[in-house]
Amino acid sequence: MLKALGARAVLCSNSSSSTSVVRKMSSAPASRKFVSVEGSDIHSRSKPDGFRFSLVSYNILAQVYVKSSSFPHSPSSSLKWKPRSNTILEVLKDLGADFFCLQEVDEFESFYKGNMQNLGYSSIYMKRSGQKRDGCGLFYKHDCAELLLEEKIEYNDLVKSIPDGNSSNDDDHTNIQTVHADKQKDVEPKNGSKSNTEDRGDPNDPRVRLKRDCVGIMAAFKFKDPSRHIVIVANTHLYWDPEWADVKLAQAKYLLFRLAKFKTLVSDRYECIPEVIVAGDFNSQPGDTVYQYLVSGNPSSNLMLNCLDESPPIPLCSVYASTRGEPPFTNYTPGFTGTLDYILFSPSDHIKPISFLELPDSDAADIVGGLPNFSYPSDHLPIGAEFEIIKEVDE
Repeated sequence: MLKALGARAVLCSNSSSSTSVVRKMSSAPASRKFVSVEGSDIHSRSKPDGFRFSLVSYNILAQVYVKSSSFPHSPSSSLKWKPRSNTILEVLKDLGADFFCLQEVDEFESFYKGNMQNLGYSSIYMKRSGQKRDGCGLFYKHDCAELLLEEKIEYNDLVKSIPDGNSSNDDDHTNIQTVHADKQKDVEPKNGSKSNTEDRGDPNDPRVRLKRDCVGIMAAFKFKDPSRHIVIVANTHLYWDPEWADVKLAQAKYLLFRLAKFKTLVSDRYECIPEVIVAGDFNSQPGDTVYQYLVSGNPSSNLMLNCLDESPPIPLCSVYASTRGEPPFTNYTPGFTGTLDYILFSPSDHIKPISFLELPDSDAADIVGGLPNFSYPSDHLPIGAEFEIIKEVDE
């Protein structure tokens, strides 16, 4: 997720222009803009009943995880809450997206809720379970979209899928055990900031294994433009550990299972076919099992739980992969550099990504050395997209 400041995307506009205004600042945050999809003719594609909206996904790095020992490469003063929080707010303000899917939000009531409300955003928040202090926040411009329905996702509910009375050594549970290291392609721990202090219990107990306190949010919105089009936005943060890819894959399957049920609910209640966008930190790199499942719906059978119905999940594709290709990284530290964050959408005749938020090159002066720093207040970068929705023409 690219920690940048950047362009205000065209907000719920019927205009045919795709301009992004980059605000030059004398303060530290870097500035980024939305870049038109290569080869797209935005002017000719626009129709009188079409409109645009923007969405940004950003793991903002919970302050509870910010320690000098975890980020020794970062200037110590850049890790303090006051400058970090102000920089994060400036990043969000400058990006000006219609929707923000934020992960690792741990000062929601005391900081983000009120400050984002002052910027014109309403919000939905889901705190992680147990003793975890952070969670997922979904912020939306209330003059752009009306909230219709919301559901929270608690991945600990997967524990209920384990039959009572079965021991952790039963063959029925072999599909939720750790895959061999040579099949792993997932992310390395975040500088040990979360991994070294986490007491995860017995990894051979499937109930313990699935109880990772991860969460997500799904919400249906009706746009306040003349089309009154309905879109579902989901925001999530999957488990981090590369050696527990089976758990992440179970979470991904549960996410798409819940998302399909939620889409059916919205479709039936509002007599529509809503568009679907899923964003977040999936702690998984392109090409690994979780990513492949999300974009194909076909997981490796030995990694899945036999707890959910096997109906086909909602088809999804990545905005960046379908336009410019997945970026080389959305997380940048000396210990790990790679792509973990994605914006996925369900392709249809009525929604198209028309621009994406640019990301810095690895040799950029304000990136070299690793994140976070004064220009980028998280170890992740914000990623973003602008979509165009065309209202279905009445017969």
